[in-house]
Amino acid sequence: MAYDLWVNETLYEAWGQRFRVKRELARVTSDFQDILIFESETHGRVMMLDGVVQITEADEFSYQEMIAHVPLLAHGDAKNVLIIGAGDGGVLRRVLQHRGVQRAVMVEIDGEVIRLAKEYLPGIGGDAWTDPRAEVLVADGIDYVRRAPDASFDVVIVDSTDPIGVGEVLFTDEFYANCARLLTARGIVVNQCGVPAMQADELRETSLRRGKAFPDIWAYLAAVPTYVGGFMTLGWAGKDAACRALPVETIRARAQAAGVLGTTRYWTPEIHAGAFHLPPYIAQHLPAR
Repeated sequence: MAYDLWVNETLYEAWGQRFRVKRELARVTSDFQDILIFESETHGRVMMLDGVVQITEADEFSYQEMIAHVPLLAHGDAKNVLIIGAGDGGVLRRVLQHRGVQRAVMVEIDGEVIRLAKEYLPGIGGDAWTDPRAEVLVADGIDYVRRAPDASFDVVIVDSTDPIGVGEVLFTDEFYANCARLLTARGIVVNQCGVPAMQADELRETSLRRGKAFPDIWAYLAAVPTYVGGFMTLGWAGKDAACRALPVETIRARAQAAGVLGTTRYWTPEIHAGAFHLPPYIAQHLPAR
């Protein structure tokens, strides 16, 4: 009889997804969370934190490209980029694709996530770990933004778990106020805000908090199959509203200059521009403009 092992995601009590496992690769309890990496039959290797899918080899590009390329190209001249979380290295790799980036600081609180990603998901981070422009810190992102000098970064990318447990402190008023302080004049913060069909409160509450520190609050969309529930929202907080209202040709020209155009599997200039046009069921959860 064939061995039939399934892993069930535990994000929601009454609804979810499951994967049939080919083999378990790693199961570790770190100081912060339970980490599981396994090889699935359908989605390649999968990393789960506390029972929630974080990344799969099959569809990681959808999320990683949109959380990294959109803010960098919207800014247009981002030289210093701060990444909070993203311990698998995928966001760091996409940020470093941009020729104009001079420094990318990644602050991940859980060193075990980095270690296991390097060992079992080497294609996600690729060569980013050894890029001389990268500074990878195993540290508390809250403490880092609290101490960072004024106007020291152009873009902040927050790729965290949901605002429960270890990720909760990344969604506070203080955190966003510090982000506003450490960003340059046209600075942008993006953060994952969950799947609004199931996590509308996450989008609503973080948008209100970001709105206390930034004049331009919105969200944009990415469809990631293993983030079940339809569109994923990425929260947007900017100092200059013009950054998210660029014509497609401007975005294309910037992507060409950055070395990104033609390298992606999800992001395109057209998708970039269209991602800010939200269905009413999502837009209703944003602060009134």
